[in-house]
Amino acid sequence: MSPKSDGFKDFVLDQLADLRGITARAMFGGYGLYHRATFFGIIHKDHLYFKVTRETVGRYQDQGMRPFRPNAKQTLQSFYEVPIDVLEDAEQLVAWGQESAKR
Repeated sequence: MSPKSDGFKDFVLDQLADLRGITARAMFGGYGLYHRATFFGIIHKDHLYFKVTRETVGRYQDQGMRPFRPNAKQTLQSFYEVPIDVLEDAEQLVAWGQESAKR
């Protein structure tokens, strides 16, 4: 993992500091985000993705966000990129993270 990626991971964790019990575990060249035992997010190549449901996916799509695509042959429709304006707003990011983690 490059220092730049670790810096992004640290930024995300700092933004999510109010979401108590969050951890990041190295996985597949990135990080998995967990809230206690619930896997709800992915940090990959300096992008953040949250788990979505039928009820929440439209919010991501309405902002032009796309599903997580770790390589050309694989797309995970259950994880969508978090919009940059949400990522930069810690309060909003925590709210979106809580919603993803409660599933």
